[in-house]
Amino acid sequence: MRVLILGASGFIGSEVARRLARDGHSVTGLARSTSAVGRKLTFVKWVAADLAQMTKNSDWVNLISGNDVIVNCAGALQDGLADNLTATQQDATRALYEACQLAGGRLIVQISARTSGAAEHLPFLRTKKAADEALAASGLPHVILRPAIVLGRNAHGGSALIRALASIPFSVPLVHADSPVQTVSLEDVANAVSRAVDGMIDAGSDLHLAAPQPVTLRELVSIHRRWLGLPDTKAISLPSIFAAPVSFLADIAGRLGWRSPLRSTAIAVMSEGVIIDAEKSFITLQTAEQTLANYPSGVQDLWFARLYLIKPLIFVCLSVFWLLSGIIPLLGVGVAASHFLPFMSPIAAISLTVATCLLDMLLGIAVLIKPLSRAALIGMLLVTASYLVGGTLLEPSLWLDPLGPLVKVLPSIALTVTGLAIFDER
Repeated sequence: MRVLILGASGFIGSEVARRLARDGHSVTGLARSTSAVGRKLTFVKWVAADLAQMTKNSDWVNLISGNDVIVNCAGALQDGLADNLTATQQDATRALYEACQLAGGRLIVQISARTSGAAEHLPFLRTKKAADEALAASGLPHVILRPAIVLGRNAHGGSALIRALASIPFSVPLVHADSPVQTVSLEDVANAVSRAVDGMIDAGSDLHLAAPQPVTLRELVSIHRRWLGLPDTKAISLPSIFAAPVSFLADIAGRLGWRSPLRSTAIAVMSEGVIIDAEKSFITLQTAEQTLANYPSGVQDLWFARLYLIKPLIFVCLSVFWLLSGIIPLLGVGVAASHFLPFMSPIAAISLTVATCLLDMLLGIAVLIKPLSRAALIGMLLVTASYLVGGTLLEPSLWLDPLGPLVKVLPSIALTVTGLAIFDER
């Protein structure tokens, strides 16, 4: 069959694409950015589109006409610079259902979530629930799958955070450490989608996917520590109040385009745990230990886990460094401009000093904004190189200065290169 996968570049969507292609289906993948994933999943026909812009049924006509089944793996955790939940998870899906109805019907397999509980009023679950209800009321043949925390060879979002927490040395600080958690293998999710596409799951089914026995968040972190080859350590259970400042900062990061799994929505969901509805369950066999055992860890997994929580610190440090580099000289422009006086007039020296300070501050701000961040990192390297070359040619004695104004630039270059190296999220 011809299958269209929404969100096919994502953690779940890419594995579903691999599985359905192995099953012999013709797969078309829709994603906002297709360049990188297109080089990896060459067997998929890629369509670049933003679901948030596809809120009319006419936007779907051409895609619907060329496919028999639609698998919706798209989604976002929280509104931000990069995501509009209402448009993506509610308006776009309703437009899709209308287009399918006008086209005479299509099977829709929807990856959703448990939409009841402490966080059901938040936009993430509220829009998921609205989309699920609209699908159920549409009369279209459909299967809704609600996976618990998804674990696989790779990690993204919540599973990446668990790996990062597991890598913390000494004692692991955890909020909601005793909350019950159920997991599901990414392989089992892809298998469930495959069965739904092949008609082996009854149309109209609404199934929760999870291993049968829950564990606590503390136990899940411990399982991951053993997988990473790290010794067991004590987890420190912190009061929930400690999550507030972390989620506040993560929400700000989300507004700037960074998709942190520590945002307030994730914390609210975790406050009561991640548990399936036993009355609507499609129990899979693989526990967290069995899932991870299928993918023995390597040193690259340990590096990823340790760098995951360090990454935001790198970008914040770079931002502070460049902002201060611009602000401090402005507090004493005359002194800062004195380095240029042997080579130009006082007015030109002050103008150049102010211009470079403003450039430094601009880079310090831009590196925090996700769509601008990569360009800002490259800009930092280019500007730093020009400072080093200019300083060496105009005033080489700065290399011998006891305070090391030029020597101290070298660690910032290393930090910037590190930021570029770990910039990609997928």
